[in-house]
Order: sequence, then structure tokens, then C-alpha cells
Amino acid sequence: MNETEFAALADETLARIEQGLESCGADVDFELAAGGVLEIEFADGSKIIVNKHAVAQEIWVAARSGGFHFRHQDGAWCDTRDGEELFAKLSRLVGEQAGEAIRLVPPG
Repeated sequence: MNETEFAALADETLARIEQGLESCGADVDFELAAGGVLEIEFADGSKIIVNKHAVAQEIWVAARSGGFHFRHQDGAWCDTRDGEELFAKLSRLVGEQAGEAIRLVPPG
């Protein structure tokens, strides 16, 4: 995948995460900033940061429980360590920090 294809795919994925957060019902604030950085803030002041990393062609997630890298393969963003899909892992991470069960479902 070239740089332009990666940027388009990563931007679309960040927008889908944002849409999933809007519809999941969790009490979180979030903002997608310029440059492809999605900041999710929780009632306790903690944050999860999701951003695209063009050089590695990955989406990176920084959460209270650690850092995670996702690479696009076989039509999905998969964790480079354990293979878990991005939306599944992000649902768990957001739920842990929000203190409630969350299921982020990518629209479409």
C-alpha cells in the first residue's frame, strides 16, 4: 500500500471510530484533531489516544493499559502482537477506562 492509500484508509478508520463512539452510549468526550489524532477523554480525566503513523503504516493506540500497534492485513486492522482486531480491542479498552461495557461497531 502506498502512502496515499494508507492515509485514506487510516482517515476513514479514524472517522469510523469516531462514529462508533458517538453511537455506543459511553460517557466520553472525543475529538479528531488535524493530523489524524483522535483523543478520547473519560470522566476520571484519563485518555486514550488513537493516531495514524504513516512511516510504519499503522494505527497506534495509547491507553491506560498500554500501547498497541495495528497493521492493515486481510481487510482489517490487526494488533501486531496478538492479532486482535482494532474495533474489538478498542471496545475493551474504552470499556475498561469508562467503567462500563462498550461495543464499538464500525458503521457500514
